[in-house]
Amino acid sequence: MSNDSVGDDRIVLGLLNSVSDGATSQRRIAAELGIALGLVNAYLKRCVKKGLVKVGDAPAHRYAYYLTPRGFTEKSRLTVEYLSASFSFFRQAKADCRQVFESAKELNHHNLLLSGMSDLAEVAILSAVESGVSIVAVVDRTPGQSLFIGKPVVPFYDSLSSPFDAVVVTDVQNARKVFDEAIALHGHDRVFAPALLGLAR
Repeated sequence: MSNDSVGDDRIVLGLLNSVSDGATSQRRIAAELGIALGLVNAYLKRCVKKGLVKVGDAPAHRYAYYLTPRGFTEKSRLTVEYLSASFSFFRQAKADCRQVFESAKELNHHNLLLSGMSDLAEVAILSAVESGVSIVAVVDRTPGQSLFIGKPVVPFYDSLSSPFDAVVVTDVQNARKVFDEAIALHGHDRVFAPALLGLAR
């Protein structure tokens, strides 16, 4: 499945959830989903065309949106698909993080730095405890973020006062760039990446 279709499905699921929760205006749906009004309009038209949503009249010359039986079925299908994708990601991420931590320990790296705040970083922090390694901090340039799952967040490697042995790439959006930068700064033997990122060491 392409990233575009995953994004599409996520928006459709959010839209169907909003409609079934009683959102009657496009503006409200847009606010709930955090997307542009024009995008809501385009997706609603598509859902109406597919028979997932029907339009009814509401007071003050407005429209009300309702889920059709087919819409309820599609909402259930997308929810199950989304959850199973989330669970499979979690399982894969956990297995990959364990593998990375074992490889790091073989090189006597026990105090690790994560590069990038993400779901993957969250799994890494949770997996570190049972793997016998310590996560010192997370490097991420998101403004105003000082803690992530109880770990300090710093914008740059040299902003960190505590020593660390190696870097684990957990940035999902810019994995290759972060990986290459980390290797340039710290060398091949001190940079690791979970297999699901598709980056060869």
